[in-house]
Amino acid sequence: MYRFLLSRQWVILTLITLMLIPVMVELGFWQFHRHEHRVAQNTLIEDNLKAKPVPMTELTSPGHTVPRADYWRQVTATGTFDPAHEVVVRRRTSADERIGVLVLTPLNLADGRTVLVNRGWVPAAADQKSFPDVPPVPKGEVTVTGRLKADETTGASGIKDLAGLPPRQVMLINSDQQAEALGREVLGGYLEQTAPRPAGDTPELIPEPDHDSIGPHMAYAVQWWLFAAGVPVGWVVLVRREKRDRAAAAETPAAAEPEPATA
Repeated sequence: MYRFLLSRQWVILTLITLMLIPVMVELGFWQFHRHEHRVAQNTLIEDNLKAKPVPMTELTSPGHTVPRADYWRQVTATGTFDPAHEVVVRRRTSADERIGVLVLTPLNLADGRTVLVNRGWVPAAADQKSFPDVPPVPKGEVTVTGRLKADETTGASGIKDLAGLPPRQVMLINSDQQAEALGREVLGGYLEQTAPRPAGDTPELIPEPDHDSIGPHMAYAVQWWLFAAGVPVGWVVLVRREKRDRAAAAETPAAAEPEPATA
């Protein structure tokens, strides 16, 4: 009755069905793990943004790699800005997706070490080679509050650290690179400024990272699992249809042969 399942066509179809089920299940778990990662990240961001600010020197030091648990921690740093060694970070977008640069200014601490402060976004110069117009820094000692961020690297960001850039322009915010350029000890990571707000709202401060949306990953996971459940159901439906069609064909009487003509 089911001998047709041994045919080449049905063997191939069955093998494809058996392969699709685990693949779809695995894709569902992949999306589920992405959902879990997003939820965990949202929780981390929210908790760190709500935490009481602490001196940046308590969480990092020269050559230190900022761990993920400290990303977006509220930190403070007190020192004097060094505008002479200010650089801009190319090809960065504003909150409304305009292309420009980030302003990265060293803040020299009283102990001789330096903190890199991302003061925010400004439009790039028209020719991309000139240094853009950057609002001046406050004079004298200032206390800056912001979010602790890890050094940017080519591997983590996917941004190529290009050589031969115009003076005072970089592609990545990296404390090791800036320590070499400054000839000073620079604390690992950098401070993404949130206060004080600049006069005239320029540079534009970086907005808080999104920690509310969880994305469509859970819906995609359920979708893949439903597909995995539907594949064997579809296979059974096709088998039953094939069996019914073959049975109907077998029950159809052959057409009667015509009688020979008589003289």
